[in-house]
Amino acid sequence: MNERWKHRMASSCHLLNRRGRYSRPLVLKVSSSSDFSPASVLDPGNSTTSLDESKTLKNKAEDVGQHLNGKCIYLVGMMGSGKTTVGKVLAEALGYSFCDCDTLIEEAVGGSSVAEIFKLHGENFFRDNETEVIQKLSLMHQLIISTGGGAVVRPINWKHMRKGISVWLDVSLELLAQRITAVGTDSRPLLQHGSGDPYSKTLKLLSSLFEKRGGAYASADVRVSLENIAAKLGSTDVCELTPTLIAIEVLQQVANYLKKQGG
Repeated sequence: MNERWKHRMASSCHLLNRRGRYSRPLVLKVSSSSDFSPASVLDPGNSTTSLDESKTLKNKAEDVGQHLNGKCIYLVGMMGSGKTTVGKVLAEALGYSFCDCDTLIEEAVGGSSVAEIFKLHGENFFRDNETEVIQKLSLMHQLIISTGGGAVVRPINWKHMRKGISVWLDVSLELLAQRITAVGTDSRPLLQHGSGDPYSKTLKLLSSLFEKRGGAYASADVRVSLENIAAKLGSTDVCELTPTLIAIEVLQQVANYLKKQGG
């Protein structure tokens, strides 16, 4: 099965809708490492990675990969924290495949966007499908999985994710608000209400969401703080961090976790 995933062979499963009936077949089209190139988490236009960074990432991935035993890595965190971008870099480095839970949910309901799903069916419908996707993925191996920002609120999702290793990408709310405001909130259904200037409104809504989710994020096996990475490098500007640097820190923290677990 793992080899088929690596070569992008489709594995089909079905998702249950709220009435218990099967929805349209979901084809888990997982990206192979050759299908993407890195882009900066905080500046999508900046894809510059030094040779030293690339070499360090490669060496770290080879070291950690020996001890993962094919376990999946689940990236959790607030919207805009870079789970997809960093996830693709990690997948390429480890020789894993990458998948995005939101994309799989969109495919499951006929190609509707997340925003459309929220509008037409409500958040509970979306969360039900999200749980089904995570459950199906938990049966796989050698995947880097980008979860939605709210996936952590359901204990059942954690039950599935505990089969792998969960990593919280911790980014300051102020930075998230800046980034999301810059690209707009059209694709963010939970940020499409309230009043005030775009940045202040977004920061307020993000703060409210984090109050509900922060404790759940903190229960991840590994925490990777962008501010801590910058501090290690003697900088206060996390915007200077490349996805490669963040991926290196993820692998280092995963290695520390495995060591503590005796793995």
